[in-house]
Amino acid sequence: MLARTAAPTNARKNNTGSNRVAQLCHELTALRPELFGRALRLSRSPETAEDLVQDTVERAIRFQDTFQTGTSLRAWAHQILFSVFITRCRRTRRERNALDVLATDPCAWTAPEARSDVAALSPPVAAAFRALPLNFRAVLVLVDLEEMSYKAAAKKLRVPLGTVMSRLHRGRKILAQKVSVPERMRAAA
Repeated sequence: MLARTAAPTNARKNNTGSNRVAQLCHELTALRPELFGRALRLSRSPETAEDLVQDTVERAIRFQDTFQTGTSLRAWAHQILFSVFITRCRRTRRERNALDVLATDPCAWTAPEARSDVAALSPPVAAAFRALPLNFRAVLVLVDLEEMSYKAAAKKLRVPLGTVMSRLHRGRKILAQKVSVPERMRAAA
């Protein structure tokens, strides 16, 4: 008798879950033109934009459990789209760098990876970079120059993930201000 009462409850649960997926798919389908427009502005290629939208919808459906009912699906989908775009850009850059290295030295993949250095920056940017407080500079080196993930940088620096994100944001902002001030002075002169 107990088994009979549990079965309808599970059936209701599955039905509710499938209704939620169907609703999410319907709403994402309605957002596709808007997502495509943003993807086109980001990528400047219709084929790439279509791929970005497809990956965004696929990722939204796969991670539907993270969507909080009552929040903006539009904002959530646009954030996923932007994350997919950034991930693709980073992957493309890594692949291009690897191919450039292999084009000059076919055996380079066997050598240890060279460490990114501040010396590769232009002199004004390098000077502004060295003028940053050490906490901000360390995060910028790990995340932006060495392309380390936020999580790996947090582990290496032994700070919380939120601290890495905060320092990265503030460090980039300070660096942008330090670099842009001389440009404004040059333009005025």
